[in-house]
Amino acid sequence: MSLTLAPTRRRTAAAALTAALLVPLAACSSGDATTKDTAGSTGSGSAGAAPKANLTVLAAASLTDVFKTAGAVYEKSHPGTKITFSFAGSQELVAQISQGSPADVLVTADTKSMDKVKADTGTPAVIAKNRLVIATGEGNPFKVDDLKDLADTKVKVVLAAPEVPAGKYSKQILDKQGITVKPVSQEPNVRAVLSKVELGEADAGLVYRTDAESAKDKVDAVEIPDDQNAIAKYPAATIKDSKNAEAAAAFVAWLSSPEGQKILQDAGFQKP
Repeated sequence: MSLTLAPTRRRTAAAALTAALLVPLAACSSGDATTKDTAGSTGSGSAGAAPKANLTVLAAASLTDVFKTAGAVYEKSHPGTKITFSFAGSQELVAQISQGSPADVLVTADTKSMDKVKADTGTPAVIAKNRLVIATGEGNPFKVDDLKDLADTKVKVVLAAPEVPAGKYSKQILDKQGITVKPVSQEPNVRAVLSKVELGEADAGLVYRTDAESAKDKVDAVEIPDDQNAIAKYPAATIKDSKNAEAAAAFVAWLSSPEGQKILQDAGFQKP
């Protein structure tokens, strides 16, 4: 009996040893495949998905505060990427692109401005919306309650220039209500309008809701009813001549991601 069973036992032991050796080898093979797949992933949700780059983003002045926050968050989750923002009125940004200024991403405060450089950009995506409010000095000393009060010559009103998106929206809503306003100045961007009110150089001005929110300790905001208001749309697009095309596209896509949208909406911007 013992002579007959001994070979079987040896074969069983050998088979068991072979199986035991194959298990870790299979695990290693599986792990290598998983690592390779992960490393090769280009999904936007991966912190390492976007290539390292120094990005230049031209953005509408009304995005100043929120984009500084967004940029810091993006850089933290995308090591090796550095974002430099240049804020100005959309008309100025469009002029820069038309003149060939180097940039990677453009974000304007209206679709018409973006349309002017459509030959120089990728397909734009609206990342946020906004609305206008009346900004007044703290405590609203002139008791400005609605758009009609801006026609009072005793109230020093400042508006964005007509070629600026905020100026176009302002003209649109004032014309719709048949209200004539004689501004004491017309500014090159909406942040300049806000600054005039903050400094007391103007009694009231039309700015975006998010601008007034950013300076709520210095100005009051008078809401404008929806049926009298205008909706500002913010399109973002990559620049075709960008030397960092993939990184630029990744940032634009991120602005529409849940993380990017939360930052924009926390700042008072509306869903696109």
